[in-house]
Amino acid sequence: MFAVPPELIDTPHEHDPVMLREVMAAAQVAAGDRVVDGTFGRGGYARGILAQQPDCRYLGLDRDPVAVHYGQNLSEQLAGLEVHHAAFSDMETLIRQLELDSVDVVVLDLGVSSPQIDQADRGFSFGKDGPLDMRMDTSRGLSAADVVNAMAEEDLANVIFKYGEERRSRAVARAIIEARAQAPIETTGRLAEIVRSVVWRAKDGIDPATRTFQGLRIHVNDELGELERGLEAAEAILAPGGRLIVVTFHSLEDRIVKAFLKARASKPASKGRLMPWEEDAEEDKAQTFMLLNKKPLEAQKDECRANPRARSAKLRAATRTDVAAGGAASDPEPEHTGANL
Repeated sequence: MFAVPPELIDTPHEHDPVMLREVMAAAQVAAGDRVVDGTFGRGGYARGILAQQPDCRYLGLDRDPVAVHYGQNLSEQLAGLEVHHAAFSDMETLIRQLELDSVDVVVLDLGVSSPQIDQADRGFSFGKDGPLDMRMDTSRGLSAADVVNAMAEEDLANVIFKYGEERRSRAVARAIIEARAQAPIETTGRLAEIVRSVVWRAKDGIDPATRTFQGLRIHVNDELGELERGLEAAEAILAPGGRLIVVTFHSLEDRIVKAFLKARASKPASKGRLMPWEEDAEEDKAQTFMLLNKKPLEAQKDECRANPRARSAKLRAATRTDVAAGGAASDPEPEHTGANL
């Protein structure tokens, strides 16, 4: 377990980067380190880390062109910062293109950034009516409108159930099919209205459309597949002693991260207990990470009061060992993305 240094307790939270204190404590960025921030957003972690350790090379990645534009402007103010238009699953490719052998820190904040939610034309939220888009990278792929207006009913129900964990997914899918037969579903407000017609507000007060919107967003952006590939890429590029830090916001993400680190941090069984034909299989269980915290850290109470988004955040962190990458898969039967539904 790592401790949060007292000097970080009052670190300002520009743009409300979630669990900034804990991320910085886990990262322990030193002079000359190379940091990959796979989800740059509005640069909350970059500001905090570069303020604490300006003598590092900070590589911000984001597949949202708006975030990249913002970050490239910010790099004119923050020495050491460079921002690239790339998905974090492509971090290994980018690092090789930059002719780097390895990096010292990889940090991933898997939450949707506040500006994306707040901008109605991005289509992430039903709080403001706007075009039904939901793509992180608006320059490629199918939008949420494309999905709800073309996907078969059974597949749509599967997406909403698997990624949104919506128990009434079949009813929602049926209502969508019936509605689109009358007119295309093109706005967030219209979709939310359809969902609310068959899903009732729970005792916890969460809007009935929340889970359906989550499921569609995860599917549209292939978020779980992106995470699986990103974790493997981080394993490939981290130097021995390097830190991997991941902040998740819902159980689907956290299970993938937990399974990945559990597999990579599990020590092989004693060879003396294996039959000869089992030894090859054990070779795949190389210990490529050491866990920094056995259980996920959660945001502190003061942060949760100041930033409600932090309430669902969980942080898992691990240190890279000197064992070569290529260990056991994080999940022999991984929950995969909507791309295969």
